[in-house]
Amino acid sequence: MPIKLIVGLGNPGKKYESTRHNAGFWLVERLAAQHRLTLRKEAKFHALVARLETASGNTWLLMPQTWMNESGAAVGALAQFHKIAADEILVAHDELDLPPGGVKIKQGGGHAGHNGLRDIIAKLGTPDFWRMRIGIGHPRDIAASEQEVVDFVLHPPRKEEREMIDAVIDRCVAVFDQILADNMAAAMHKLHTKPKPPSPETPTKAE
Repeated sequence: MPIKLIVGLGNPGKKYESTRHNAGFWLVERLAAQHRLTLRKEAKFHALVARLETASGNTWLLMPQTWMNESGAAVGALAQFHKIAADEILVAHDELDLPPGGVKIKQGGGHAGHNGLRDIIAKLGTPDFWRMRIGIGHPRDIAASEQEVVDFVLHPPRKEEREMIDAVIDRCVAVFDQILADNMAAAMHKLHTKPKPPSPETPTKAE
């Protein structure tokens, strides 16, 4: 089934907009900008929402405006209203177990301690939605870091980390043509294949 609902997870408000936990928001904002869509507040869905018209019908972009641990309220409300099944939903979220610049698409599975996923699973009654896992790294991978996970995700990434996250979000946005055309296998292959570094330029002879 084609994807009919694309959810970006994050926390609302200026205080959190640059934090690692908002990587899902960054992706949906980038996708909306690419298609020249405006995300508008929809009180009944507790979210910012935009409608993307595709060859197979409407696909909704959703950014919950609840706190992260209540994300399921928005996802459940819109999915129920538009009769969208779990396997027609893709949730983009920050992923501690992937390094900055890493990304994986998968369907189903647990929440791995992610409170946004935990609430969505509870509200939908199933874990069988798709996930786009955007790597943000883990504090244990930073030398001499004793930072708690909750503190880590609620702080902005370092400059070089943000550049890597932005680059992988660009790669994610680039495969949505395949995703919306119901070709998830092609999107996964393209996204999971590590991009080749640019070839060094061949020096030219001096005239």
